[in-house]
Amino acid sequence: MDGRTRRREDTRQKLFEAAVELIAERGYAETTVEDIAVRAGVAKGTVYYNFPSKPKLFEGLLGHGVGLLTDQFRAAVDGLAPREAVAALIRTQLEYIQRYPAFAQLLLSEMWRTNREWRQTLHLLREEAIGVIAGVLRAGVDAGDFPPDLDVRVASSALFGVGLVVAVDWLVFTPERPIAQVADSLRGIVRRVALD
Repeated sequence: MDGRTRRREDTRQKLFEAAVELIAERGYAETTVEDIAVRAGVAKGTVYYNFPSKPKLFEGLLGHGVGLLTDQFRAAVDGLAPREAVAALIRTQLEYIQRYPAFAQLLLSEMWRTNREWRQTLHLLREEAIGVIAGVLRAGVDAGDFPPDLDVRVASSALFGVGLVVAVDWLVFTPERPIAQVADSLRGIVRRVALD
């Protein structure tokens, strides 16, 4: 990656973090592009250089955030057997949400809304993330590690959704609990309900 591309990625990361924090604090309608620029420490024109409008910024924000999570999912499961990969997915999702708690809250608030102009983009991004989980579960079914009648599609959505809700609940209500304890509890629930 050349210096210019690296700077652009760094700027987008700053905008991502600033926008997520502000939208979580104030809501989408109350957050202005100027607020985001100030929080990110960049000029307002820099925001518009990267995103032509506030809705496009938000759409890009969702894309960036879910894309990061999907990339981390892929890296976490690479080369692992299905049962170990499920544990890695759970841990990775918890770590990601611990790092970006405001994004997780934002994702929860937007995931099931149908009236947003970025709905189609969010749907496609969600499918990519859940596709990584589905690949792991399908491999487990094929290998005989998971029940042959496992509904991979529903189980993948459930694992993603439960991980998201549990992580947000953990960070809001019991942030003192160690991540390893939360991951073990969540893995135990998933194993008992879906994989055994």
